[in-house]
Amino acid sequence: MRIPSLDGIRCIAVVFVLLSHTRGTVGFYYPQFIAPLFGLGNLGVRIFFVLSGYLITTLLLLEREKYGQISLKKFYMRRTIRIFPALYFYVFCIFIADYLGWLDLTALDFIYSITYTVNYYFDSSWQVGHLWSLAVEEQFYLLWPLTLLLLGNKRGLLFACGVILVVPVIRVLTWQFMPSQFPGIGATFHTVCDALATGCVLAGIRYYWGTPSLWGRSVGGWLVPLLVILVFFLNYFRGSISLSYPIGYTLLNICIALLIEWATRLKNGISYSILNSKIFVYIGTLSYSLYLWQQPFLNRKSDLIYNSFPLNILLVFVAALVSYYLVEKPILSLRSRYSRL
Repeated sequence: MRIPSLDGIRCIAVVFVLLSHTRGTVGFYYPQFIAPLFGLGNLGVRIFFVLSGYLITTLLLLEREKYGQISLKKFYMRRTIRIFPALYFYVFCIFIADYLGWLDLTALDFIYSITYTVNYYFDSSWQVGHLWSLAVEEQFYLLWPLTLLLLGNKRGLLFACGVILVVPVIRVLTWQFMPSQFPGIGATFHTVCDALATGCVLAGIRYYWGTPSLWGRSVGGWLVPLLVILVFFLNYFRGSISLSYPIGYTLLNICIALLIEWATRLKNGISYSILNSKIFVYIGTLSYSLYLWQQPFLNRKSDLIYNSFPLNILLVFVAALVSYYLVEKPILSLRSRYSRL
């Protein structure tokens, strides 16, 4: 099942991450007045989280509607085929690089990487540090279908609403009383899963109630620019713990969800044409491989030639293309055996 504009949104999210990590690399210069724009890595990952919650929940709800039940076996097989090969190919490559002495990784880096638990490992090396977000996604894939299966659609979605309310409290309590866990706030599953839950709730609202007419009338006017401004404002002040932990991240997740709702409802116009243009769709399709392979090359602490701009960006895309066409695309053909939609 392909939802219009989703690949375009993925493109925007991964470009945000690439921009954020390119800052500070050798040879990359920019006017200081645009420096605040480079704090976009967090925003890009958060967009991925909300989008994942929305897409996975939509697919699960439609599966239950069509077949009367959710097949955990087929779901886990689809996710395994989609996620595991590219990740393990990446880990294998950096393992070889480490063995040859090109990198300096630890045994724990590899253990946490292959078990999708980097988000609970606060001393990871740069080359695997970005895998924290993939760990969050995988933990979501493991838990959410089971939750919907056991609780049913409506109670499962109410549970997701509860997650949105409870996780900010967990963030605040962790900050106040668990100093050893400070580095994990916003990365550990229990402190960031409200972003995914927001996408889940959006999918539920669309499934059961559709788009309210008021939203449909106002979304093309002043509301979308206002939401975009609010997203950048909240992301800019994400470092303000007193704002972001209790309410800022929640508002940011909701704004992103509303923009996803708007974008996926578009049928025409400039925004639709951009989000569904060939280049946006292509980069969105490559976004998983781009995210995996950007870390070794976009290393601001290294002055090696392959970490220098613009060669580093070129190498990111070359590595992503190799990963996509050599690993991802051939294996993705197996997903049709487990597809139910």
